[in-house]
Amino acid sequence: MKTLLLLRHAKSSWAEPGRDDHSRPLNGRGRRGAEALGRWITEEGLTPDEVLCSDATRTQETWRRLGLDGEATLRPTLYHAGPAMLMQTVQEATGAQVLVIAHNPGIAEFAGQMARVAPDHHRFAQYPTCALTVLQFEIDDWAALAPGTGEVRAFVIPADLGVTRT
Repeated sequence: MKTLLLLRHAKSSWAEPGRDDHSRPLNGRGRRGAEALGRWITEEGLTPDEVLCSDATRTQETWRRLGLDGEATLRPTLYHAGPAMLMQTVQEATGAQVLVIAHNPGIAEFAGQMARVAPDHHRFAQYPTCALTVLQFEIDDWAALAPGTGEVRAFVIPADLGVTRT
């Protein structure tokens, strides 16, 4: 059994108009959302043993704000990666519980493709910032990963955890 956590980065800041997209940090809501999600991951016993993260500033900060143990492997190829790159990345993973932190629209499309049945959550189709899908697969090796075979264990967003816009 393998567990895959697919996380869109937390809400980023647009406060510096001249800043390039790759280097945008999180805003206050994003920081609060990532911290709340990190607590939820810990409470649910979903702490990953491998973390694959886009090298963008906002994804790295999301990882740090989760407050989980371990190190993230930064993957430049995950910056705005589409489903095919995400599939390739996960198929090369070695952990039993793998967290991927990336960007929309790729992470949302990938989550939708991997789930056998989409979760019954009104925000799944939008996959807002800091959205997390937890999928379980009955495979022994990530190389055997195939679309439409994941059982959704959870889909959660910061609003579900009491994080508000203010």
